[in-house]
Amino acid sequence: MKETKNWNGKHLAISRVDSIGDVLLTLPITAWLKEQFPTCRITFICKNYTAPIVKYYAEIDDIVKVDDLFTLSKKEQADAIQNLGIDAVVHVFPKKELAKVFKKAKVPVRIGTSHRLFHLTTCNIRPDFTRKKSPLHEAQLNFELLRPFGLTDIPSLEEVNKYTSSFSIEKQELPEEFEAILNKKYVVLHPKSQGSAREWPTEKYTELAAKLIENGYEVVFTGTESEGQQFRNLIPKNNSCHDSTGKLSIDQLIWLIKNASALVACSTGPLHIAGFLNTKAIGLFSPRIPIHPGRWKPLGNYSKALVFDPNCEKCSQKKECDCISQISVETVFAEISN
Repeated sequence: MKETKNWNGKHLAISRVDSIGDVLLTLPITAWLKEQFPTCRITFICKNYTAPIVKYYAEIDDIVKVDDLFTLSKKEQADAIQNLGIDAVVHVFPKKELAKVFKKAKVPVRIGTSHRLFHLTTCNIRPDFTRKKSPLHEAQLNFELLRPFGLTDIPSLEEVNKYTSSFSIEKQELPEEFEAILNKKYVVLHPKSQGSAREWPTEKYTELAAKLIENGYEVVFTGTESEGQQFRNLIPKNNSCHDSTGKLSIDQLIWLIKNASALVACSTGPLHIAGFLNTKAIGLFSPRIPIHPGRWKPLGNYSKALVFDPNCEKCSQKKECDCISQISVETVFAEISN
């Protein structure tokens, strides 16, 4: 590994081209870099659909949308990156095509985990660590890639948590139905995860919605249009229950979550948005490694991760298990109303 140096005044790029939750849990490393090197410039490389998330993080100076970048020819891609004058790139999420672009663009320092074979030819600094069996949280694991910048000790989760304060959003205009509930006591329920996590049964979200309404809450179901088609017929028919699936932009969703009393979801992007906004984020998890809450629970000062049985034998033995479905509606409601 190369020696660290003073990166003040340098242009650093952080590449994380996967989903919303993963991107959010990567953002704290940019805050650490700004603390160490206040005059460095940070460009974040991400997918087009996560760019609205990244733009609300104070430490990010510029964004490169990888979907747009990949519409160019290979030469144009390399030229575009070279023209940015980047001094170092950190490939937090390994992607072969992108690693090749940065090498072709002759970015001087290219950092990527040693556990990806293609990094042998595309990265010149390759930290050696593994995520799969680590006891650390995902947000902590991302810091392993900052050792070339002088990081000696991985921050505690409490230290990482302070970096959520850099995430904020200005007021957004919502469709009339949802604008009307912003000053009311409401809970956001996000039943699906686009297949990225073990999910609590939709029927339990329906039961929870009914219980919340009985106790004076408004309820908003969120998700994409295709997700809404999977559970829309199960949403309670009540004036205090609202279906926002497919109706909100990401910016509007963030604003809706910011003003909520709580959000309930499995391990998925909106859960982490709630955590970063210090909205009460209640995550429903399986204790199975590597999808357990120790790795993926939301950050934030008002976050809670629930499992049915932390010592579930089937999960520990990697057997098929649906213990997440055993988390009771009463347990979740108690966390909301606490």
